[in-house]
Amino acid sequence: MTLSYSFQLPVRRQIRVRGIVQGVGFRPFVYNSAQTLGLSGHVLNSSNGVFIEVEGLEATIAHFLETLRQKAPPLAQIDEITVTEMPIVGDTSFIIRESRAIAGQFALIPSDIGTCEDCWRDFSDPANRRYGYPFTNCTNCGPRYTIIQDIPYDRPKTTMACFPMCALCQSEYENPKDRRFHAQPNACPVCGPGLALVQDPLLHEPASFNAEDALVVIRRGRAMLREGRIVAVKGLGGFLLACDAQNDEAVRAMRERKRRSDKPFAVMARDIDSIEQFCTVSEADRAALLDPRRAIVVLPRRPDTEISEAVAPGNDTIGVMLPYTPLHYLLFSDAGDQPAEFAALVMTSGNISEEPIVTGN
Repeated sequence: MTLSYSFQLPVRRQIRVRGIVQGVGFRPFVYNSAQTLGLSGHVLNSSNGVFIEVEGLEATIAHFLETLRQKAPPLAQIDEITVTEMPIVGDTSFIIRESRAIAGQFALIPSDIGTCEDCWRDFSDPANRRYGYPFTNCTNCGPRYTIIQDIPYDRPKTTMACFPMCALCQSEYENPKDRRFHAQPNACPVCGPGLALVQDPLLHEPASFNAEDALVVIRRGRAMLREGRIVAVKGLGGFLLACDAQNDEAVRAMRERKRRSDKPFAVMARDIDSIEQFCTVSEADRAALLDPRRAIVVLPRRPDTEISEAVAPGNDTIGVMLPYTPLHYLLFSDAGDQPAEFAALVMTSGNISEEPIVTGN
């Protein structure tokens, strides 16, 4: 009698993934998927997409490829997956390698992403170290396009490069089980950007109070809005010019300064309950308002609203959006359950039409 044995030898494959796969948590997803399946190799960002090399049984690699296609992070958009056979190397682990720039190549970078539910919880929890922090973000949300300076997308090639992470943020960044694993804009009140109120941008004169105290800054900003003043809010996408949407004089002053005679302004409200005070909101509208892209949604205006007629002259609709960063939320109230100080704020771009994003005060 002859006995036969069947066994499989490991193989190695190089996988190139193109599309929106940088800045969306794709490398952490690849890392954890490979670890779960027991594959060795590496993943890295490049100017030509994400490159993965995996070593293991062919059936396991096939499973890995299916995972890439079917379970990629929600913000990823895979346009192309190319697989190439490679000789066995004998790797014993799977790692994230340093990114690689390739001359003449480019990779797609996602737009800035509205704050996710997990980060809203961090921001709203008094026991959390990011409670009330205006720039809370993670792998699933926060700045992307606004902060990128070059590709591949890594912190040293973003405007966050000048903010070295503290020990706690660094530990999150290096922990594969943490949702801030390889989150390039990761920051907290100890190590991240802060707030300052500049009374005269041309003279670069800060306000007389302690500009490092974010809560003091934001409360003074809200007081200025209550006084009917226009505040330029520096955040994702450049500057937004804000004023109280119920203050007719302030809205008309905004029109005069923007030289916008009758084109409608968009407004921002703290939450959907606030929006329902001055607009009718359907279930489809609600879904659009809550989408991570935080689109401006055009809604029917209630006839009894106190929103200034100058917001959208001659219109029975108003373009409305929800806060897409914690900083925007703080323009309405402190973090927590305090009532909003404004039903809505006019939020119109401070960028000059057809010009690059304004970044300087």
